[in-house]
Amino acid sequence: MLSHKFLLLALTVYYTTVSGFIPSTARTTLLGSALKGAESEVSFGELDGSDVRVGIIRTRWNEEHVTNLVDGARKALKECNVEEENIFETEVPGSFELPLAAKFLAMSGTVDAIICAGVLIKGDTMHFEYICDTVSSGIMNVALNTNTPVIFGVLTCLDEEQVKIRSTGDSNHGYDWGKTAVEMATLKNQATGVKKGKSEKLEKLGFNKEDSKEKERKKVPGFF
Repeated sequence: MLSHKFLLLALTVYYTTVSGFIPSTARTTLLGSALKGAESEVSFGELDGSDVRVGIIRTRWNEEHVTNLVDGARKALKECNVEEENIFETEVPGSFELPLAAKFLAMSGTVDAIICAGVLIKGDTMHFEYICDTVSSGIMNVALNTNTPVIFGVLTCLDEEQVKIRSTGDSNHGYDWGKTAVEMATLKNQATGVKKGKSEKLEKLGFNKEDSKEKERKKVPGFF
């Protein structure tokens, strides 16, 4: 009993002493990881995805975990009333291929949002860091360059246990990605006037108005 109390006291003193040198965000992360694992802190309101088309691009690398994440995303899409026929799913070898595949899909104009699902687990080399940075930047660039919401659904974990916690049960991050896809697709459609009645409102603000020169150009035969 004495040794147990002494151990607790030693740990308390150590944490109190060392925590002064650790940024508050890091302390929060350390404690949060121990207390609540990987629970989502994002809340979503009522979402209607009945008119939303979502593309899911998944990797074959770490297939079992990715499947769990995709199942979570599909569960969320179903709850948001996204029709099964409006969900397109395809696969690529690994996470490095996700950005280019997402660009192809975005350029096709067939979906309102894209979920890129993959799992990266740190190994003994710098490969993990290079891939994480490249993939995250690539996915963001696709979204910005194509005006298509592309959800970063790639887990970047230090070990497989972290992956399991974040891809199963109530902590399945795929569920949040599905909700995010619907929310962002709806936001995009509203902003660009895709929804009925929105285009007229945007035109009054100066968006999508065609001047006489533009109308004349459209009369000229061409590819675009």
